Amino acid sequence: MGRLRDIVIDADHPAALARFWAAALDGYAILPYDDTEIARLAALGLTPESDTSVMIAGPGTRLCIHLRTGPRPTRNRVHLDITADDVEAEVARLLALGATRVRDGGGYIVLNDPEGNNFCVCAAG
Repeated sequence: MGRLRDIVIDADHPAALARFWAAALDGYAILPYDDTEIARLAALGLTPESDTSVMIAGPGTRLCIHLRTGPRPTRNRVHLDITADDVEAEVARLLALGATRVRDGGGYIVLNDPEGNNFCVCAAG
């Protein structure tokens, strides 16, 4: 039986999008880079800012923000739902982080992250 390990989000600039999601989700942070990982990246001509896969961990499933290559589909096939006690306040906070409002739905609001990936803010409960 398989187990969920990561949710992967394609990105044009993984480090920047990882910063957005780490700030957007309660208790999540970009996994720190140790000396070994920095040396591995350097050998590939990369830095933490140009890393092709940036990991975010928190109280739930990890997120992997991965470099997207090729054309972007018009609609992402997987999206995140975030719950909040005060949906409008959370939407305002996320807009300040760089999200854009797409539309209001029944009990949720659809936003795009800074790279255009849909996600929803839903009322808790």
